[in-house]
Amino acid sequence: MKPKPTASASQGDLFKVELSSIISLQHPLVKLAALIPWDDFERQLQPTYAPTTGAPGISTRLMAALHILKFQHDLSDDDVVAAWVENPYWQFFSGMQFFSHQAPIDPSSMTRWRSRLGASGAESMLKGILETGLKINAIKPSYFERINVDTTVQTKAIRYPSDSRLYDRVRERLVKVARKEGLKIKQSYTRVGKRLVMKQSRYAHARQMKRAQACQRKLKTNLGRVIREVQKQSPKPESQTDRMLELAKRIHSQSKHDSGKVYSVHEPEVQCIAKGKAGKKYEFGSKVSLAVTSKNNWVVGALSFTGNPYDGHTLSKQLTQTRSMIGEKARIKNVFVDRGYRGHKHQGPESVSVDQLRRGAIPKWLWRLMKRRAAIEPTIGHMKSEHRLERNRLKGTCGDAVNALLSGVAMNFGKLLAWVGRFWLFLRAVIGDIFFRMGTPYLSFKSGFFSADYVGRSSGFVAFPEKEYFPCSSRCFLVERRLRGKDGLRRTLRLQARPSALSRRWSNWLRGRQKDVF
Repeated sequence: MKPKPTASASQGDLFKVELSSIISLQHPLVKLAALIPWDDFERQLQPTYAPTTGAPGISTRLMAALHILKFQHDLSDDDVVAAWVENPYWQFFSGMQFFSHQAPIDPSSMTRWRSRLGASGAESMLKGILETGLKINAIKPSYFERINVDTTVQTKAIRYPSDSRLYDRVRERLVKVARKEGLKIKQSYTRVGKRLVMKQSRYAHARQMKRAQACQRKLKTNLGRVIREVQKQSPKPESQTDRMLELAKRIHSQSKHDSGKVYSVHEPEVQCIAKGKAGKKYEFGSKVSLAVTSKNNWVVGALSFTGNPYDGHTLSKQLTQTRSMIGEKARIKNVFVDRGYRGHKHQGPESVSVDQLRRGAIPKWLWRLMKRRAAIEPTIGHMKSEHRLERNRLKGTCGDAVNALLSGVAMNFGKLLAWVGRFWLFLRAVIGDIFFRMGTPYLSFKSGFFSADYVGRSSGFVAFPEKEYFPCSSRCFLVERRLRGKDGLRRTLRLQARPSALSRRWSNWLRGRQKDVF
């Protein structure tokens, strides 16, 4: 059954603390909570729920917020639920009215919700974040006219594959599944297999390769015996044993130079991809194509591919997804790719520019944009190191697609948080400037330390409390001023000011009167 709508209480609770009374309503997370289209996410997931049967589902806003925060801060399901209990801002962002001391869900519910979400639901979340950026003017429609596209490898959370370990692992899984379905296995080779794997790795480490190969052949022989024993008992077609038997046959028959090999028993879709890196010759996972705006690097597309397709053959599908993300708000004019896309044969309204070594007859403006294509590389690096694109722990090809899209959602969400913080900082400085020009003091002062967002001349100052929730520059200036208070006495006021919040005029004035830099 679909989730019930969350109704906010019209009056307070005697035994609960209202979140709005213990948090700063100027926090960027609070501002974004009112701007994200949560209702669109719920409408997207409505067809996946039964209309009348079953228990009501968990709130869509709560689950979507938990996944945004999970990928934003690179946390596991258990960690994000535990941190949610401790953080009132996260609870407000999730749609809660009162502070909760209990976990809202069991962490395993997030796994089931992701399978319900699917790739289409994750795409709707990315689209919703982009619409939020357009709504608050953090993203301008003109940004979508020029797109940078590149591919990367989303590595899977699997053990490094070796033939000996694969033989032993698939034999172990086949025996377990067969016995669970009632088949009789006379000899499972559990103890012998474990011993052979240990000996093989030790011989290989000592460079005694003939002995290591002998252990590997013995492991393969044991796997073949178990396969034949299961085949004799004729497992039911389409059963779990039958599927595991087919996988065991593939691993038993594959050789060194075969294509389409199996590298993991629990993730047989994993591919071995070589991107020409000096530090990582081979990576095991799936290929992901990313589309990023040339200006400000907003992620407008993330598409996971099965197999290991040529980069140029992924371009058309990536641009199709990007058009669906953008909608009718703008039209893609220029697409910039690296030389791995040569021979792409893309047929569409977009102009595709492949990077070149020399400019030649290319116009200057186009050459600058082609060199700007390299800005997608640090974006990929941030998504890998901070937003869970480096090591995918979600199962199957659906997990690959969802992980790539939610990583893009988290990347855009972090940029929105920073933009909202800077916007309110700027707005407060503008308001202070208005009061200064009117000759009216914006706030009364006391002697002590303040964090000043704006500093005027001696006739007026604007200052704010020291505790701030906005990103600021690491260079701060400590300024001492002599002011006359309301009682007529002169006092020394020390201001800790951030030049990033000041206009150029007042920033220069402040630098000329700095006492200390830290």
